[in-house]
Amino acid sequence: MTVHATGTRLAGLKARFDPLFADIAQGAAERDRTGELPYQAVADLAAAGFGAVRVPESHGGAGASLPELFELFVELAAADSNIAQALRAHFAFVEDRLVAEPGPGRDKWLARFAAGELVGNSWTEVGTVKVGDVITKVTPDGKGGFKINGTKYYSTGSIFADWLDTYAERTDTGKRVIAAVNRHQPGVELADDWDGFGQRTTGTGTSTFTDAIVAEEDLIDFDTRFKYQTAFYQQVLLAVLAGSAKAAERDFAAELKARKRTFSHAAANVAAEDPQLLQVIGEVSAASFAAAATVQRVSAALQEAYETALALHTGEASAEADEAANDAAELASAQAQVVLTPLVLNAITHAFDALAASATSVSKNLDRHWRNARTAGNHNPWVFKARLIGDLAVNGTELPRVWAIGASK
Repeated sequence: MTVHATGTRLAGLKARFDPLFADIAQGAAERDRTGELPYQAVADLAAAGFGAVRVPESHGGAGASLPELFELFVELAAADSNIAQALRAHFAFVEDRLVAEPGPGRDKWLARFAAGELVGNSWTEVGTVKVGDVITKVTPDGKGGFKINGTKYYSTGSIFADWLDTYAERTDTGKRVIAAVNRHQPGVELADDWDGFGQRTTGTGTSTFTDAIVAEEDLIDFDTRFKYQTAFYQQVLLAVLAGSAKAAERDFAAELKARKRTFSHAAANVAAEDPQLLQVIGEVSAASFAAAATVQRVSAALQEAYETALALHTGEASAEADEAANDAAELASAQAQVVLTPLVLNAITHAFDALAASATSVSKNLDRHWRNARTAGNHNPWVFKARLIGDLAVNGTELPRVWAIGASK
């Protein structure tokens, strides 16, 4: 039943988006250097239908499988890993709506995606909020609608988006919800104040809501969110890592090929023919291959979770099968994270061994690949995942699928 990333549909998608990815790659180094946000690049992707590749053809999308989506994601991340990560929340929200019960509400969102509308992230609370607490509140306005108030940080991609996927708590029921907030309104303020040394142009920063309006139909019970959401979010970061490795292979190989200088004690008179330096690039290429293959394995597990969720709606799958598929997806993403984070970081570090001191020139900006991978790798720390995987292997303790971050108790 699983749809693999092969065949004419994927070929058609690559033909559509590869030219855009090539254009994006041309400006990636300069954007990283200057901090210029990729508004036009994101807009071009949305206009070309990239945000709707998972939407069924019957609703105006491309109907891509998850393996197909993430094969494209690796290519986009190789062009500019910032843009791939900036779209992380959008595709997670799309996935949630795909898995939601069919009906007019779901159809409305699918139509928005097909029209090119994008969704950004607004989940993490600012300051000393306790682990598990939510201080962003949604309150009835007395007119049949709601207002939202609060402040969020790490709002990746929101500055490019039309809607903000915002984790909040209702004051009338106490329930945790996703408030889909239209960002084109008074009361929504977005700041590009992320100061990380990598992933500088993801449009990440602070989102502030001051009596912003939310329609009741755009409040989604958090408990109904798609169960493989954490694995999905992690998979985007895995694609970012794989794309960073692929970009490093591309750029360092080009630098070695163009290198005019060598050393008296080198193994060849021309750097591009030096067997030791060629070995370095070969090892980086192998790491890139392994990273992309690992992403494919996780994609297959996510696709199984997606298909089982749909089958559960129709009674063709049991609740036990659904839980098992989601557990398998979570485990696959965690195992991949533990492997890929050091693999990609070490590979990009090793890539500098193929060149000399000039490789560290700010004008070349080759270090952005390491900085971007290091920053992506610091999300959802993998050291915790390794412990949890070990606990599963030894004691049968299932991995948690949802967790929170906040001030220490």
